[in-house]
Amino acid sequence: MPDTKSLKSEQNDCVMPVRSANPIRARSLIRDNLEKQAGCLNLIHSRMPNIKVFSGTSHPDLAQRIVDRLGIDLGKVVTKKFSNLETCVEIGESVRGEDVYIVQSGSGEINDNLMELLIMINACKIASASRVTAVIPCFPYARQDKKDKAHAQSRAPISAKLVANMLSVAGADHIITMDLHASQIQGFFDIPVDNLYAEPAVLKWIKENIPEWKNSIIVSPDAGGAKRVTSIADRLNVEFALIHKERKKANEVASMVLVGDVKDKIAILVDDMADTCGTIVHAADRLVEAGATKVYAILTHGIFSGPAISRINNACFEAVVVTNTIPQDGHMRDCPKIQCIDVSMMFAEAVRRTHNGESVSYLFSNVPY
Repeated sequence: MPDTKSLKSEQNDCVMPVRSANPIRARSLIRDNLEKQAGCLNLIHSRMPNIKVFSGTSHPDLAQRIVDRLGIDLGKVVTKKFSNLETCVEIGESVRGEDVYIVQSGSGEINDNLMELLIMINACKIASASRVTAVIPCFPYARQDKKDKAHAQSRAPISAKLVANMLSVAGADHIITMDLHASQIQGFFDIPVDNLYAEPAVLKWIKENIPEWKNSIIVSPDAGGAKRVTSIADRLNVEFALIHKERKKANEVASMVLVGDVKDKIAILVDDMADTCGTIVHAADRLVEAGATKVYAILTHGIFSGPAISRINNACFEAVVVTNTIPQDGHMRDCPKIQCIDVSMMFAEAVRRTHNGESVSYLFSNVPY
């Protein structure tokens, strides 16, 4: 470790003005000065905090893929439950002065996993981590982002805001997530939020796996996803359509009105998440009725709860494509139509760029190879 006085004197040397009547001497002094500055910067950079990546219990496979891509090891952490089901987390290595990333997705036992994430953030923060970033591939409670007229007297909670407050209070300094259900959730935080997009990976998959993609049409299963499908359609230079749902009662779709011509085309349904899959199955049936030759569904977050798997098995999809923001191994075993896009490289690159203080906007339109 360098002596404090010598470090100060080196830093002072770095900013000394260069003055000389002789131009050759002046150039020599400038060169020496620049070399000293480079030496000072190297000294400062070598003292930057190192990186540690920890995994919660929700998606260890994704966390392992991220660290493999970064060329580091997963941090040691022990998570257990007491007999009364309280969550206990023990961080197994020093995080003092480290740049810490905790990977935990909003899937499975969502409430337990959220609580585990909060405890891990707090454990690292009070152990003197310099910065704690929560990497949350699928943000929990993202669908509860506003008061809904369908609820009596609009007494519905805005739970996504509550989750944002909990993460901030636990000590998170930064959030990295993917395809938020509603982009305004970023505004619920007073800390930086990087919302990555699955769109570049989706475009890559379409071009590599659908030979006739130039004769396709991108379809949104509801009006809310119109912006998403127009962006993808523009980048593929194909047409888009959307389906307008008319509901007589909550959770009951009375009719679906297709806006756009899908006849003799390959229809690609695109949405940010599918839970029970009622909407996308109805949409697929409507597209086949309208003359679509094949129907694919591409979803960022494949939750697949309740009757979802049986609905997909009985539906007319060529393939239902999801990313691995949520573990999909079990779903893929139960349903051969489900295929998975690996997005670990996007999260790994976001972590690397954040750690090095680089821009992550490159990832909004490119897949890092």
